[in-house]
Amino acid sequence: MVKRSLMEEWGIASKVRCLVTYAAANMISCARILQIRQTICIAHSINLPVKKSCDPITMLTDIRNKTQQIVTYFRSSTTAKEKLAQIQQQLGTPLHKLINEVPTRWNSTYHMLERITEQKEAVWVSLASLRNDITPLTPEDFDVIEEILRVLSPFEQATRELSEEKRVSGSKVIPLMRMIHIELQHQASTLTRPAAQELAENLKRRLTESTCNMESLSVMTLATLLDPRFKTVGFCSALKATDAVKRLKSECAAEMRSHEPDPAEEPSSSHGSEPSSGHNLWTPFDMEVQENRMNSNSTADSIVEVQRYLAEGNTPRTQDPLQYWKNNRKTYPHLYLLALKYLCTPSSSVPCERVFSKAGELVSKRRNRLGAKTLQKLLFLNKNV
Repeated sequence: MVKRSLMEEWGIASKVRCLVTYAAANMISCARILQIRQTICIAHSINLPVKKSCDPITMLTDIRNKTQQIVTYFRSSTTAKEKLAQIQQQLGTPLHKLINEVPTRWNSTYHMLERITEQKEAVWVSLASLRNDITPLTPEDFDVIEEILRVLSPFEQATRELSEEKRVSGSKVIPLMRMIHIELQHQASTLTRPAAQELAENLKRRLTESTCNMESLSVMTLATLLDPRFKTVGFCSALKATDAVKRLKSECAAEMRSHEPDPAEEPSSSHGSEPSSGHNLWTPFDMEVQENRMNSNSTADSIVEVQRYLAEGNTPRTQDPLQYWKNNRKTYPHLYLLALKYLCTPSSSVPCERVFSKAGELVSKRRNRLGAKTLQKLLFLNKNV
């Protein structure tokens, strides 16, 4: 168990609450072997449905191919690159380079189309003044792109927000999925191009499946409930919200019981005369009654604590939920402990992947003799300064 030994070596074995990974079988098996909660990275969860929704649309595929040819031409030809920069200056257009898409990342397609829209006049003029066999995008193509960007914009915004590193993000997943669903419903009534309409329908269908799965994950649902900004308001399904509240009450009761003294360690009151051997025939019965009473008390107390918390008004969305729990740690002592466990879960593994990418940039052929401690310090400075 290399991973378990590493966690113990780093002193974090008792601090790891959840593994956030993509949905590969080996990752799921790893979490099961380590006996650690596991949830799926929301960035990967969004990436696959959006790609599957975009790929079958013939009109969108044609536009993407034409845009790729234009971007490749301007990025590979020095003459074309200089001409584009010259035209940008003349038109007062931002001096931005064109962006090419990466097949494995849907948001790169979004950024490519967004940039070509921004630079469409400069690109048109540049292509017209250069000798080339590139097929330019037509005004009708740009009308389709404009609607496609409107449909994809909520997904891009949600992905960017959920990939943040310095704020609580795990509790945002379910509310943001709900907001995307609402935005898609609104957009559907304003779309006129068949390609955009088909994309919106594909996304709504796949988003409904993803949202249903998200609202069944205990890690995400409990984090949402324990975020004072969202609570039950963040859920799409009222039934799923009710199930999540029941789960929270159960977790709160378990937290209460874990802080109560062991019934076996408490002295039991004597009934009648004790036998000379010191063995009391009623001991198992007394312990069972006492344990049942403690379970009943903790269940009732947990219901009261959870109901009082949920009855409070939601805090403003811009407020830090961690500050709320710091201020209310004595008001809801057991929910406070649960908040520490669940609100620390990030929604995405993107921040972690950024660290690995940065390590790959630091350890190059010219710096292959960097020591482990030096590399660790460089990464720490890069991510924290």
